[in-house]
Amino acid sequence: MDKEMLQNNVKAGGWTIFLDRDGVVNKRKYASYVMNRSEFEFLPGVLDALVEFSKYAEKIVVVTNQRGIARQLMTEEDLADIHAYFLEEVEKAGARIDRIYHCPDDRNSGSTCRKPHPGMAEQAQKDFPSIQFFRSIMFGDSMTDMQMGRLLGMRCVLIGSERIPEALYDFKLKQLADFWN
Repeated sequence: MDKEMLQNNVKAGGWTIFLDRDGVVNKRKYASYVMNRSEFEFLPGVLDALVEFSKYAEKIVVVTNQRGIARQLMTEEDLADIHAYFLEEVEKAGARIDRIYHCPDDRNSGSTCRKPHPGMAEQAQKDFPSIQFFRSIMFGDSMTDMQMGRLLGMRCVLIGSERIPEALYDFKLKQLADFWN
């Protein structure tokens, strides 16, 4: 499915947008973590893209691995404050995020919430029973994002320049805002 066809499907309604956070919504801190609201920097065009998604998508959900908590570099309270700021700015822009799910576990913990495992998306579906994965799009910047999306039968859009096998995504965009351009 190409970008134009996927845009038309989203505009027709009934689709869920799943977004990774770091590297898709906000600037990723390489070799570190966004640990407080002052370090949270929206990527160009993201708020405008969220306004467009808000017009058409049934649900908009963020699913984010946050292993900085497991590594004791930040707390659940730090993350809650970052997400409160994120949601305030989204609302000011006239957009919405229906829910943010995070997994605080470390890579080797065996956690089923940590992407590429589907735990966060499955919890979203429990919380919002109207979510149908075959009518969902996963926007992410990593292999684990794409693997989770494929595992659940979502359309997958790779954001950025990460080298990932093409079979894991439907198409690639430089940034989230390019979906609507």
